[in-house]
Amino acid sequence: MGKNSDTDTDTAIQSIEWREDHLRILDQTYLPKREVYSDIRDVGRVWEAIKKLRVRGAPAIGIAAAYGFYMGIKELPESTFDSFLVEVERVAEYLEGARPTAINLKWALNRIKTTIQAHKDKPIDEIKEIVLKTAKTIHDEDKRICKKIGENGVSLVKKDAKILTHCNTGSLATGQYGTALSVIFHAHEEGKDLQVWVDETRPLLQGSRLTAWELMNAEIPMKLITDSTAGSIMRQGKVDMVIVGTDRVAANGDTANKIGTYPLAVLAKENDVPFYVAVPLSTIDMELENGDEIPIEERDDEEITTFNGSQVAPKKVETYNPAFDITPHKYITGFITEKGIIEPPFKESFEKLFED
Repeated sequence: MGKNSDTDTDTAIQSIEWREDHLRILDQTYLPKREVYSDIRDVGRVWEAIKKLRVRGAPAIGIAAAYGFYMGIKELPESTFDSFLVEVERVAEYLEGARPTAINLKWALNRIKTTIQAHKDKPIDEIKEIVLKTAKTIHDEDKRICKKIGENGVSLVKKDAKILTHCNTGSLATGQYGTALSVIFHAHEEGKDLQVWVDETRPLLQGSRLTAWELMNAEIPMKLITDSTAGSIMRQGKVDMVIVGTDRVAANGDTANKIGTYPLAVLAKENDVPFYVAVPLSTIDMELENGDEIPIEERDDEEITTFNGSQVAPKKVETYNPAFDITPHKYITGFITEKGIIEPPFKESFEKLFED
């Protein structure tokens, strides 16, 4: 299952890995029926893997894009730095267009571009190797960050907690461990008697296909529910907390996550259920004042007009298929980060955190 023997966390798997001269990913479009690993050797296939959700989850997208950046520039001819930089910008713009909402993608590309500028006096071949080293560093940092998120979140989880989660936020969505699932994994390994409710997460079923797969492999008790069941079980007192991930957080705490997250937050508020967002600091975008400024990706109509290859809606029906929705900060109890639990007021807390 691609587990990493170097970690003490048995639940963690490796869904993305650099192998000498190419990227290997666990293609998530085949799960849970088959575990198919794909070897990727060019930037075009990285773009396609991100766009088609073969690799998904904000941190994993950023990691894949970083390696894709290297593959996009490694064969560039020797030239002046200015000419090289023109091609660098072209590759970065190309990759950034694969999925516009996930800030980690842009963050990783900007980090590499800044590194390139810092080494502009070095030979181009040496700069290329520095880019690969930076991509590996981003990958390694994410593993450590996600582990810390999980450890920090354990204190919020009571011994017999019933937790509801949405979409997939585990090892499949990150370099390792996950964000929201990292909290669940670490709480489980501390011996807490958990029950996890897994939203199926329409329309692409990342909950039923991916999260259920991860939790069952980790032998963590879980039950799969339809998205529309969540409110009912909250009302019955069967949910102690909601933990989700996110693809981008604005400076005021407004959060973009997989479509269906916003109604969960409203339901949690109505039923006095704490609602937490597990997130690495790299996903917080202090340049955006609020959630209205977060770009929302819209996806193909076939994702909701067909199911498992069969037509389930009238042909030529008009659709609206946003991949994400915005959860206003007023519905969020707190953010679980590698630096600890962030509580309201979020803007002031974020500003202080980034100053430190």
